[in-house]
Amino acid sequence: MENRIALLGIVVEAPEAVEPLNRLLHEYGEFIIGRMGLPHRERGISVISVVLDAPGDAISTLAGKVGQLPGVSAKTLYAKVST
Repeated sequence: MENRIALLGIVVEAPEAVEPLNRLLHEYGEFIIGRMGLPHRERGISVISVVLDAPGDAISTLAGKVGQLPGVSAKTLYAKVST
């Protein structure tokens, strides 16, 4: 299957979701090009962006698993150009 470039945007509202989220990201680490996390202390949330170069199925699966974590929201943006 052809790889795609995608940006997975994650908002973490529940501190207890951080550990399971990090486990998932570690599991898909081979596909992660880069990751940036920004804590918003005033609101008690964290915003994380993850750039992926992976088959579409892997991106969809990761986004689905992340989005199912309690207190976590996720959206995926795909590049128009495939690799």
